[in-house]
Amino acid sequence: MSASDTRPPVTGWRRWSAYLALTVVFAVACGLLSWWQWARRAETAAENLRVAQNYDADPRAIDDVLPALDAWDEGDEWTRVELHGTYLTDEALLVRNRVLGGQPGFEQLVPLQLEDGTVVVIDRGWLPVGNGVDALPDVVPQPPAGQVDVIARLRGAEPELPGRTAPAGQISSIDVATIVDDLGVDGYTGAYGVVASEDPAVAEMPAAAPRPEEDEGMHLSYALQWIAFGVLAFIGLFWAWRRERRIAALPVEEQAAARAPKRRHDDADVEDAILDRLDA
Repeated sequence: MSASDTRPPVTGWRRWSAYLALTVVFAVACGLLSWWQWARRAETAAENLRVAQNYDADPRAIDDVLPALDAWDEGDEWTRVELHGTYLTDEALLVRNRVLGGQPGFEQLVPLQLEDGTVVVIDRGWLPVGNGVDALPDVVPQPPAGQVDVIARLRGAEPELPGRTAPAGQISSIDVATIVDDLGVDGYTGAYGVVASEDPAVAEMPAAAPRPEEDEGMHLSYALQWIAFGVLAFIGLFWAWRRERRIAALPVEEQAAARAPKRRHDDADVEDAILDRLDA
């Protein structure tokens, strides 16, 4: 056996510097993941606050909330507005690929033309996929005819989905700007309204979306867990370094045995074998 085959393991500063560098990288990754969870928690908390402040607040005039046709502020999401106008029933659309309660369906969009001629796109609710060959809703309820008073909750317009196509009378997202542009009239393009009530009311209505849950989820727990993982990595490194130092202080002939994995007691092995035979 050559001298190189019996060379003792490297325990110097180069080895432990490499271990330290790996630990630092792991801890930084844990810190970034923890920061991401904190950011997600902050976003959820802000959404919960908007729901609490706006969802059941007294309705306001739409031009008070949206001073310009393309205006939108996320802080106004779920704000209730009072609208007076006439539904443009012939311009109704179905938004594809909408899920409610785990079931696929559509959202029914109908432009509402206000008394001053401007248009607000209104989401009247959700309709399930029907049993027909075209997978359309079996029934599409009609909005009230003539003048109608609508209380709606505002939501931000959705972006256009490039490359997505839809059959006539359908649309892939609530891309309000495209809907208003196709109508050829002035209208609000930064937001749309989700029906809270209509007067006069109709007997059949699409299913209303449930109130958003005001729950922060597990983001705080996950953020703390990632911090704990980063701290434990340094604790583990320190423990390994201390163990290596203690082993290095032993006589050379005892170091190999100290580093070897601990074997279980022979009696325990016999007992395990007996239990395995009994289970069989």
